Amino acid sequence: MGIGEATARALAKAGANLILLSRSEDKLTKLTDDLSKRYPQIKVIYRTADVGNYDEVDTAVDSSAKELGGIDILINNAGLALGAPNAFHNLKISDIQTMISTNVNGPMYVAHSVLNRSMLSRKAGTIINVTSVTGLEVPPFTGEAVYHSNKAAQEAFTNSLRNELSGTNIRVLALRPGVVAGHFHAQRIGHDQSQYDEFLEGYTPLIANDVAEAAVYMLSQPLNVSIKALDVVPSAQRSLTVFDRQWNERNGQWVKALHEGHF
Repeated sequence: MGIGEATARALAKAGANLILLSRSEDKLTKLTDDLSKRYPQIKVIYRTADVGNYDEVDTAVDSSAKELGGIDILINNAGLALGAPNAFHNLKISDIQTMISTNVNGPMYVAHSVLNRSMLSRKAGTIINVTSVTGLEVPPFTGEAVYHSNKAAQEAFTNSLRNELSGTNIRVLALRPGVVAGHFHAQRIGHDQSQYDEFLEGYTPLIANDVAEAAVYMLSQPLNVSIKALDVVPSAQRSLTVFDRQWNERNGQWVKALHEGHF
């Protein structure tokens, strides 16, 4: 399960009406049907769009806002890393363009449409941009130049947009995940299972639900409180490049001692 689906499920459980936006209609249909059955008290709709295409995004946002009567929350979660572990000069230009379209243009396009189609008229809402800890520190892998710069751009966009929305009650927040288990990080290191296993050796990464719960926590604060930026990382990820690979062993010892009543 990816972060987007996990966040949708967490918000549905909390009672929020949902607009799901993605390019994959099959996945959207399946998730919409499941959430509607599990939580009949909420309304779940979906729209298909490529976030890198403003016309598609704006059409989807406009019709969704009209159907639900407005949009109170936007979670910009689209993210894409291609071509790793190739260094920048070996990347395909098409991959570079696709990453920029998804990671930089996408959040801007969706935010622009949501602001103009709903939030600005009411001067209220919350925008969470899911960035990454890689937006602040240079990643330790080759092939990260484009993704790293994209995430840094998301951070800059988040901070600037927050300032530009002074005079409204619109919060603009950044949620920065660290290592999350799943397809995304496998992709970033080239789908090499041995490399992926080595990368995760000695510690437990986050799962998508951890990030989703962090988003819910940020949204649950009273409107006069902004968690402007929240890093959610595995405890063993001391920084972007320093992993405490004895964490699992020590944590297991601590849990055992706790169960045996040594604390």
